[in-house]
Formats: sequence, C-alpha cells, structure tokens
Amino acid sequence: MGKLIVWLLAAGKMGKLLTTCGTMLISMVVYSWVFGWRYAAGFVGLIFVHEMGHYVAARRRGLEVGAPTFIPFVGAWIALKEVPHDVETEAYIGFAGPLAGTAGAMLCYYFARNSDSNLLLALAYSGCMLNLFNLIPISPLDGGRITAIISPKVWLAGVPLLAGLFFYHPSPMLILIAVLAYPQLKEAIWGDPAKGADYYTVPRDTRINYGVLYLCLVAFLAMMSYSIHEMLDGSVK
Repeated sequence: MGKLIVWLLAAGKMGKLLTTCGTMLISMVVYSWVFGWRYAAGFVGLIFVHEMGHYVAARRRGLEVGAPTFIPFVGAWIALKEVPHDVETEAYIGFAGPLAGTAGAMLCYYFARNSDSNLLLALAYSGCMLNLFNLIPISPLDGGRITAIISPKVWLAGVPLLAGLFFYHPSPMLILIAVLAYPQLKEAIWGDPAKGADYYTVPRDTRINYGVLYLCLVAFLAMMSYSIHEMLDGSVK
C-alpha cells in the first residue's frame, strides 16, 4: 500500500511536469509559425522565468501551487491551490513574477549588447514589455495583486489604461482580462466580505515599501522598453 501511495505521488508530479513541458512545447510551435523557432523558444523561456518567480515565492510562503501552464498568445499561469492569507502575501507573490521576468529580460539585454544580437535584443524588448503590461494596476494582472496592498481602489486606475490599450491595439486577450477584472472591480468599490478587514491590515511602512518598489519597477521597465525599442529601430535602418 505504501509503495502504491509513493507511485501515485510520483505519477502526479510527473503529470504536472508533462503538463508544463507539453503546453510550453505547444506554445513554442505556435509562436514559431509567426516569429520563427529561435524567437519562440526565447519568448516562452522568458514567460517560464516570470511564472517560476511566482511559483518560488508562493512556495516560500508555504502555499500549495501548481506547475505553470501555457496558452499561446495568452501567456501562462500557476494555479494557487491555497488562497493567500493576507494582502502582503498576495503582493509578495505578485511582485516576484515581474521581478524574475525583468531579470530574465536584462540577461537577454546584457548578452545582446555583448554579442550584437538583434534576436536577443528583440527578446529583451519583449520581456520588458511583457512584464510592464503585467504591472497594469488591475486584477487579475500582477499589478493588481501588488497594488492591492495600497488599496483595491487603485485598480480603478487600471481601467482607463486597459481601455486605452484596447483602442490603440485591439486584442481578444484584453477583452478576456476585462471580463476577469469585472468581479475584482466590484470588490474594489464595494469590498469583499469573504476576505474581511484583517486581510488588508498591514503596517503603513509595508504599504509604502511595496508602493515605491512597484513604481520603481514600472519606471525602469518603461525606460528600458523605450531605450531598447530605439536600438531596434536604429538597427533596422
């Protein structure tokens, strides 16, 4: 009986690994049809780094979490099997993804500058933009999870940003985010009795620290996105 339990646990872990690897491979194949396999492999790798940031942070806080699952042109996600105990834990996990993703993009940028590789430069730009997009202050994006520690009402500022992006570059993914964000916006306005007042109770210094780190990361990614975009334009000319 003990051997059977061990086998089932091992099979479950193997199933999670196969799900992650399988969905990563599908995403790479789909992206390669549009962008070529080299870029596709690098882009999926950057998404994986981002998601593993969330995964490691969740495990560090003692939460059960599923392996990353990928969907082409949507991205990827990890399934939290336990709800964060408080808003600081939620912000911590939310911040870890863009932070890891930014580190991955900067690694691409470093090697691009040292090898004069337009491919790596393009990946660095995509990584910066991907993580900057995720920092829009609206849940379920990472920016919404981070800014919840300041106040859920900050999510209302993400609405015009999301709408502006849609009018600038219409995308079904933006519609999906808007649908998923609707219940969160209701929570921002009327609150969520299920969470209770204690969920959002954190020291003032903690709110300030997360707010400053959030703004610094947004500013850094915006600056790097603009700078790398200018480099790519110069290389095309």
